[in-house]
Amino acid sequence: MTQSELLIATRNEGKIAELREAFATLPVALRFLNEFKNISEVAEVGETYEENATLKAMSYARQTGITALADDSGLEVAALRGGPGVLSARFGGDHLTDTERTRTLLSSLDQSGSTSRIARFVCCMVVYGWPSSQQAELSTAKVLAVTQGVCEGAIAHDPTGTDGFGFDPIFIPTGYAVSFAALDQAIKRRISHRARAAEKMRQQLDLFLRPNLTAGRSAS
Repeated sequence: MTQSELLIATRNEGKIAELREAFATLPVALRFLNEFKNISEVAEVGETYEENATLKAMSYARQTGITALADDSGLEVAALRGGPGVLSARFGGDHLTDTERTRTLLSSLDQSGSTSRIARFVCCMVVYGWPSSQQAELSTAKVLAVTQGVCEGAIAHDPTGTDGFGFDPIFIPTGYAVSFAALDQAIKRRISHRARAAEKMRQQLDLFLRPNLTAGRSAS
């Protein structure tokens, strides 16, 4: 079987580590954005996780000529009417640090007047590109697979842990007593929203990887 290539369309080192492990058993050569020069960033202007993931996967696949996997995820807090949701990465302003964004969310939750701490993380993954080496023209590229993963939990009153990113320090998954950022990372990589979306995607990709996911087109 010819080994295929799959571009993991993110620069987030945390996501890269999780997806590298999730797809370790697939007969596919993983590629990453930092391997390519002059890659234009993609604006996440979609109204849903799937729209944003599709925008990113489509753009990076077309720029590199390699079938691309992109994801979009968010934290949905019941007391904030499901927010910040698709706006999680920009909640409170585009230039805030993860720490500042987390503090802003905790403040918003306190100001909501609600006693509910119920929340969940949602992740949508999209693979866009070419299903076989015989289909290498831009016009034949398409969405090959879409998956979603959800992790239910609650918002802590204070951040704890240092191993996560984003809102991980304040999210306590159901069934555990510590935040994602304080949880054993082997457990997190098994139960997280991203892990669940990735496992479903791994199964979908396996269909395309027998015998070949894509050769794409030659990048210019």
